Amino acid sequence: MGRTVPTYRMTAEMMIDSWKDYRRALPQEDREVFDRMVNRIRMHASASTYAIFNDPFEGAVLSMLLEQEKELAKLRREAAGHAGLDR
Repeated sequence: MGRTVPTYRMTAEMMIDSWKDYRRALPQEDREVFDRMVNRIRMHASASTYAIFNDPFEGAVLSMLLEQEKELAKLRREAAGHAGLDR
């Protein structure tokens, strides 16, 4: 007997697939950024599975925000390091 409830990974892929027309309408450079953003959802699928959100979009958004926050923290550290060199 098969699964009756799709896994988070399956649901995330269906959600990402539903965005394909939006992606297609983006300029090429935005498509590349969009693809990186979508990959962030995949990176944290295990955590979203564990959390069991009522709405899988919630896990997707948290995954994207987490990766953006990590990137901002990295840029802040780099900027602080460069600011120290200017003195």
